[in-house]
Amino acid sequence: MAGRLSLPEEDLTCPVCCEIFRDPVVLKCSHSFCASCLQRYWTQGGRNRDCPLCRARSEDDPVPSLTLKNLCESVQETEGLEETVGDLYCDASDMCPLHGEKLKLFCLLDKEPICVVCHTSRRHKQHDCCPISEAVGDAKDKLKSSLSSLQEKRDAFEKMKKTCEDTVAHIQLQVQFVERQTHEEFQRLHSFLQAEEAARMEELREEEEQKSLAMRQKIEEMNRNITSISETIRGLEEDMALEGISVLNKCKTAPERANCPFDDPVMAPGALIDVAKYVGSLSFHVWKSMNDIIRYTPVTLDPNTAAPWLVLSDDLTSVRDSDDKQQLPDNPERFDPDTGVLGHQGFTSGRHAWDVSVGDNTAWVVGVAKESVLKKEKVSSVLKNGYLTVYFYHKMYFAGTSPLTRLSLKRNLDRIRVQLDCDKGKVSFYDPHDNTLVYTFKHPITEMVFPYFWVGCQKCPLKVEPLEVSVCSQSI
Repeated sequence: MAGRLSLPEEDLTCPVCCEIFRDPVVLKCSHSFCASCLQRYWTQGGRNRDCPLCRARSEDDPVPSLTLKNLCESVQETEGLEETVGDLYCDASDMCPLHGEKLKLFCLLDKEPICVVCHTSRRHKQHDCCPISEAVGDAKDKLKSSLSSLQEKRDAFEKMKKTCEDTVAHIQLQVQFVERQTHEEFQRLHSFLQAEEAARMEELREEEEQKSLAMRQKIEEMNRNITSISETIRGLEEDMALEGISVLNKCKTAPERANCPFDDPVMAPGALIDVAKYVGSLSFHVWKSMNDIIRYTPVTLDPNTAAPWLVLSDDLTSVRDSDDKQQLPDNPERFDPDTGVLGHQGFTSGRHAWDVSVGDNTAWVVGVAKESVLKKEKVSSVLKNGYLTVYFYHKMYFAGTSPLTRLSLKRNLDRIRVQLDCDKGKVSFYDPHDNTLVYTFKHPITEMVFPYFWVGCQKCPLKVEPLEVSVCSQSI
């Protein structure tokens, strides 16, 4: 390991006057002196321009050393010469490997530390240099900037890691919710199917009992008829076994006894189980029976887009505002800080319609939003921002134009119908009670649009109304 060396006074002081350099100059032999001391030495001593230290003859004029001058002035400004010379120490690695001098300068062109002698050499001559202290300061500034940038990047990665961890936890909650909702829905369907199956089995058993009873009664009737006829047959057989005149006497009544009072036995129609009624298109008929329990809404709200302050119903058909901000992942699809939510399905073509119950809600916005709308900034839901909407605010109705268009309605809306015609580029709003037109936007649909809902009131939720559906067959 390199030892510690005392900084020689010659590095900062003139060998002639033994004081800090004043206007230092450098001779060809690389020794430095104060300009005035060197001239006085040459004049008073009668020397032939030789170096006061090594006596090397110098034919060329001394070269001013601006770098050494700046370094000396810098040292004088910070602390006294005695303290600087006495307290500064250098490592062997801080010494110039070529000249054995202290590395005091930094070559800005070659990006390397050099000594005063190096500065006058061919390699670094006329290169811009600065004191090592300045270069160290600049390097530390760059390192500080790089360190700050890396720390910011690390903080961003740590924040993203936390977001990912929160997202994993939220995914588990979503899975549990979906499992619970799916289980409950299928349990409802199972219960309906089990009840439907039980009802059909009960109907089958009742028909079986009725038709089996009818057949048993028919069998009893046949048994009575068979017994009566069998007795008559037996009597006739006994008459046939007689001999002589008695046969003639019995023969007189034989036709009357042989004339059976019963009609010929005939199987009545409809005696069998109506199998086709039970198994023919069974799933279709069960499907038709499910109309009473199946509900269909044309728009399903997307919880991944809902602002943290919004609360969605479990069936994702209604939304209300709240005071509490939920701990939800800040995914790119989510509105925050604005209290909006999108429908799950987007549209680029075709005609679509849905009714929204607004009830007594005092602040709402309903319509459609383009896929490209900003979700991480609080902007008004108007056309220039990518929205085609109708407002209700401060007991007034507006169309989301820029600026807003005041709407005059004959009655307050408790429901509003949105009709989207992507092919014609129209979004119309109606009062469903009498189909009165509220407002129509004529705007080309050039990208996917989604149903949009904004809620600013906790009094009443916004709810997508279900549609009436029916199952029917279609003839060819």
